[in-house]
Amino acid sequence: MFKRVLVANRGEIAVRVIRALGEMGIESVAIYSNVDKGALHTRLADYAICLDGDRVQETYSNIEKIVEMAKVSGCDAIHPGYGFLAERPKFAEAVEKAGITFIGPKSEIISLMGDKIEARKCMISLGIPVIKGSNSAIETFKEASEIAEEIGYPVLVKAAAGGGGMGMKIATNSEELEFILDTVRSTALSLFADGTVFLEKYLVRPRHIEVQIMGDKHGNYIHLGERECSIQRRNMKIVEESPSIAISSEIREEMCKAAVTIAKSVGYTSVGTVEFIYENGEFFFLEMNTRIQVEHTITEMVTSVDIVKEQISIAVGKALSLKQEDVKFTGHSIECRIYAEDPNNSFMPSPGEITNCIMPGGPGIRIDSGIIAGYTVSAHYDPMLAKLITYGRDREEAVSRMYRALREYYIEGIKTNIPLLMAIMKDKDFKECDISTKYLEEKGALINNSHSERKTVYISIENSN
Repeated sequence: MFKRVLVANRGEIAVRVIRALGEMGIESVAIYSNVDKGALHTRLADYAICLDGDRVQETYSNIEKIVEMAKVSGCDAIHPGYGFLAERPKFAEAVEKAGITFIGPKSEIISLMGDKIEARKCMISLGIPVIKGSNSAIETFKEASEIAEEIGYPVLVKAAAGGGGMGMKIATNSEELEFILDTVRSTALSLFADGTVFLEKYLVRPRHIEVQIMGDKHGNYIHLGERECSIQRRNMKIVEESPSIAISSEIREEMCKAAVTIAKSVGYTSVGTVEFIYENGEFFFLEMNTRIQVEHTITEMVTSVDIVKEQISIAVGKALSLKQEDVKFTGHSIECRIYAEDPNNSFMPSPGEITNCIMPGGPGIRIDSGIIAGYTVSAHYDPMLAKLITYGRDREEAVSRMYRALREYYIEGIKTNIPLLMAIMKDKDFKECDISTKYLEEKGALINNSHSERKTVYISIENSN
């Protein structure tokens, strides 16, 4: 087992990993930027090292600095969390070269699955269904136009190195395509240092469904079921649940089998997620996330499997602690992502000091959070503050518990998206699971009317005696 692990992240995922390490008897080393001094993850870790800087590039995305800190602090492994460097092959490679264990798949696997074009080719060779589109990089507008005419508009222009909902735009005609092609290519260069783009047929009202997989170094592979992740804003998930009640048992079995086949075919050794697009009874491979997923929590709730601990054990070299037949699915779980966003300003980030924070509790409630009262939310990083997770015997109970928990959640000093999440939980279409990735685009009134925070009405009754 590892003796000491550096957690190369911040916020709630750093807290989650540090807690798992503590339960496994492994020392943890937190890293932090200047603006994160005193953050919750630094207080929970055994050791904390300042990265000396504020910007992402000089702190949490600085490969050389992080690897050096791991070496100096005597760490024998690094856990990347998600985001930042988690899916950067160069980071995994640098960690490996330093003689430190990277808690995740090998760098070459991250590289293969991180390149959307190569991953698409891999799926085609395995017989996994993919959305119609280009099977190689688009070099010219003429080439893009010909493919778009063949598969039909609208089309999605995607960055080959993209991920997390970034680096993609929709074109509905030839004129838009020419402009969007240049825009996505420029964005991709800026975000991923790779301007390679490709085309896919744009599905109008699909669902986003993903499968959690695990693979160890002994050739064992299992899945932990699927998650429904269709409620998104700006291509970013905000509400997830498990299981999906929209797919049949037959489709579920096919999806999960396909996900395990993919993991086996590339020799995947860690935890990961295979994402699919589902529409009209058909599913198509979207991408593979070669890291711990933000929404792993809901899978943990319905399977009682600690995915982070399994990930660490796999990296040590241990076999999976369970076989496929050992995985039992019970109940229903929902996750809401709590963001520092201003509903009155198009949900733009809302940095500032958290002056008060009252978190919900009670049966079936879990909170993965990186915030405390007095913490200052920085404009330098992603505005997600916490994840609120509920569990119920069925979906109805999980939804009702989520609404109740959201009503109890008080974060003062900044604006949050809690009112929007409450409105979603009360929405008729959501309750009936009539949702898609276009749900929020179709719910303008719901968004416009979800700007006010809940307040308790205090009633004073005079004594009549």
